[in-house]
Amino acid sequence: MQQVLVKITENMQIIYRKAIDADSALDKLQQSGKAKFSVIFTEDNGFTTKSKRFGPYVDELASDVTMLQSNDVNIENEITTIVKKMELMLLTLAKFKITL
Repeated sequence: MQQVLVKITENMQIIYRKAIDADSALDKLQQSGKAKFSVIFTEDNGFTTKSKRFGPYVDELASDVTMLQSNDVNIENEITTIVKKMELMLLTLAKFKITL
């Protein structure tokens, strides 16, 4: 289980760095009159956060990871949820980078 938590932490660091770059690009796009959308992820994607930037989603994911590390109850269900969110974040960030 410890190895899983280490991998989750490593992926969080990757997501965090990519989210900072993506949010910077979104700021530039918005300043030029583009990036006209209300949220990045909808509720059916598993996130409760609603934002035009990736940072708040990273914060939600980090909170989930922190709770996972401090709570042994339903750890398998929590890991599944976190991994799905991470996968979605990484895929979305990669697609966004390609479109720039």
